[in-house]
Amino acid sequence: MSKIGNIDVGEFPLLLAPMEDVSDPPFRALCKEQGADVVYTEFVSSEGLIRDAAKSVQKLDIYEYERPVGIQIFGSDLDAMLQTVDIVEKTKPDIIDINYGCPVKKVVCKGAGAGILKDIDKMVRLTEAMVKRTSLPVTVKTRLGWDDDSIHIVEVAERLQDVGCKAISIHGRTRAQMYKGEADWHKIAEVKNNPRMHIPVFGNGDVNTPERAVQMRDEFGLDGAMIGRASIGNPWFFHQVKHYIENGFHAEPPTMAERVDIARRHLKMSIEWKGERTGILETRRHYTNYFKGIPNFKPYRQKLVTSDEPTELWDTFDEISEKFADQIVAV
Repeated sequence: MSKIGNIDVGEFPLLLAPMEDVSDPPFRALCKEQGADVVYTEFVSSEGLIRDAAKSVQKLDIYEYERPVGIQIFGSDLDAMLQTVDIVEKTKPDIIDINYGCPVKKVVCKGAGAGILKDIDKMVRLTEAMVKRTSLPVTVKTRLGWDDDSIHIVEVAERLQDVGCKAISIHGRTRAQMYKGEADWHKIAEVKNNPRMHIPVFGNGDVNTPERAVQMRDEFGLDGAMIGRASIGNPWFFHQVKHYIENGFHAEPPTMAERVDIARRHLKMSIEWKGERTGILETRRHYTNYFKGIPNFKPYRQKLVTSDEPTELWDTFDEISEKFADQIVAV
């Protein structure tokens, strides 16, 4: 049984990865319904929170039904990060997660995200100070290293554990790789197999089929799987993994009625949470995957990603339900 601090997260938990412009409250709600054990917010800028920037503050919105939920923060300035811990604590998340893995240039160039992998001592100091600042469990998401010549993840994980980190999620690529090539789970397993490690070690990267999740558990011995890109437009993925683990065979793919229902609800929740314009815009990225692999769907997809009017979108969903009612497409 894995525990993050005192939080029991199950035998082999599935965690929704923090993803910018993806893991917002509407999407987290859908993933939770489908079996995600732990969900994380989009990453929140410490500088943005201190400035009270609206976008950063809004990312702190969490709801009772999604617990256990972690708020992920990033930054490189110690004072700013400590102030951020104080702000985040007031919103009462279950976990505070530190992003030491984001490879995006605008984050890295400030020494945040994966940028801190160039200065492991600072990474440890920051983590230790944040652990001391809060009574909430602090976890870390990181990568194997900056590049192939600087992979010291076994030592890094041990040092983070020693200063009070309660769990570590490791993306099996270096910053130099970005999202290219294959994730190296062997390096993550080396962290897990270190006899000094006693906190949960979660694997991330290329968990894109139920079989891969089982492989992460059985072959690599990891404590859980953090799922990112495979869930975009496919919150059913969590259910599919759990069904496969429990039964040894694949779940039935979602019906068209289920696909349309989840797309409708996603849009409705997004509009309620972010307002009509932003809610419509930010839900568009999911439609391609919600309706992936359906023959002759292009005109409907075009309507979904270009319409700015809720009524037009609801009408398009009705049309899709009617026209494609009998379609069955494997995810």
